[in-house]
Amino acid sequence: MIKSFLAKLYAKKIAKDIQKWMDNPIKTQEKVFQNLIAQAKETDFGKDHRFEQIQTYADFVKQVKVRDYEGLKPYVEKIKEGKENVLWKGKPIYFAKTSGTTSGAKYIPITKESMPHHIQAAKQALLMYIYKTGKADFVNGKMIFLQGSPVLDEINGIKTGRLSGIVAHFVPKYLQKNRMPSWETNCIEDWETKVNAIVNETINQDMTLISGIPSWVQMYFEKLIDKSGKKVGDLFPNFNLFVYGGVNYEPYRQKMENLIGRKVNSIELFPASEGFFAFQDIPNQKGMLLLLDGGIFYEFIPADEFFNKNPTRISLKDVELGINYVLILSTNAGLWAYNIGDTVQFTSLKPYRVIVSGRIKHFISAFGEHVIAKEVETALQEAVENTNIRINEFTVAPQINPSKGLPYHEWFIEFENEPENLEEFAKNIDASLVQQNTYYKDLIDGKVLRTLVITKVKKNGFQDYMKSIGKLGGQNKIPRLSDHRKIVNELECEG
Repeated sequence: MIKSFLAKLYAKKIAKDIQKWMDNPIKTQEKVFQNLIAQAKETDFGKDHRFEQIQTYADFVKQVKVRDYEGLKPYVEKIKEGKENVLWKGKPIYFAKTSGTTSGAKYIPITKESMPHHIQAAKQALLMYIYKTGKADFVNGKMIFLQGSPVLDEINGIKTGRLSGIVAHFVPKYLQKNRMPSWETNCIEDWETKVNAIVNETINQDMTLISGIPSWVQMYFEKLIDKSGKKVGDLFPNFNLFVYGGVNYEPYRQKMENLIGRKVNSIELFPASEGFFAFQDIPNQKGMLLLLDGGIFYEFIPADEFFNKNPTRISLKDVELGINYVLILSTNAGLWAYNIGDTVQFTSLKPYRVIVSGRIKHFISAFGEHVIAKEVETALQEAVENTNIRINEFTVAPQINPSKGLPYHEWFIEFENEPENLEEFAKNIDASLVQQNTYYKDLIDGKVLRTLVITKVKKNGFQDYMKSIGKLGGQNKIPRLSDHRKIVNELECEG
């Protein structure tokens, strides 16, 4: 097919372009840094933080403190009022609206300089897959991305909506005929109604690429199977590429492969409203290539120092393998030393590749154990390997005041296929956690904590919970673990 032939040629060119900055990572980041400072000198933020005096990264660290959305909010409010040249020159072309916690809704600016990188990075991810595998047949079939509504509001002339809905306006013309679902279906706000409409539109199509957050794609697959009586892989025989981001796929992999009926190649992405940071450039290899020339300057703070008064703050050249870092960004959308809340670990330094290890707010350290998302996901993955156990969803919380016995970590799991022996399954998970986390091991050995306890969640319990808080579908996802019991107290569990 002509489309797949041209895609392979284009992929070769893109791979060559990427290789140029992969070969010069530190110089590339220095260039991005200097360009960002130069372009923002005359903004309100640039004047407030004396950008004209900033020559080096060390100067920047002195002048600009790390902040989250609360720290940036006064500047965002000025932009919402219609003011120009606040965080970045001119006005943003979009606000990506995301649901916050302490701040209510967050309005993340997207500028004419930053928007192209969101689109380009997604395109590069697919082209690198083609370049590395030689497989381009998926471009000939239908493709779907489960996303938010493209219907946008407006605040003082700035279009506002979910990032995935904004991105829907930028689908290249050559892909529009292949893209599913229809515009009308994509505009449906209610998630369940939307998924049912997507099932009806796609069930008789030649779907080759499916993309979205795994938990919501899983819901789509289950509805396809209910309607057709067939496995997804039989329904779509040419479906051969699954693209996902936002969460670790491993806890879902076994369940998804069961729904599909066979293995399917996958590409992991690391996008957010604040920027597109990384994608998996080598199939079946752990780690995503950190995008260094996309208008984003990266900083890193060791996660175990993050809440100290003066935590270590480093640029790319000083990072080390295997350390859990809080990711800090400065971008051409006007975010400055901005904490997005994600933690990453480097799997490779030549080139720089990362995995997302969790959220700085999503951890359990009720007893000083510092357990993070990557550790609970790895423990669960190891416990289900080579078994028939299948899991739909899970989250973990501390039980500090049990009615009897020692405190423990409580795992709330919605099973598709349950283990025959729940206690033995819990011990297997616990053994992996003990091996991964020395703090947790010391607490278990010292009889401060006892072995974790599993509580079964009723079928669709997590979906019902997300629906009850108005966060069903889209980019919303269940935290893997929390240092409190707010979420688990709302889950409906089996007796």
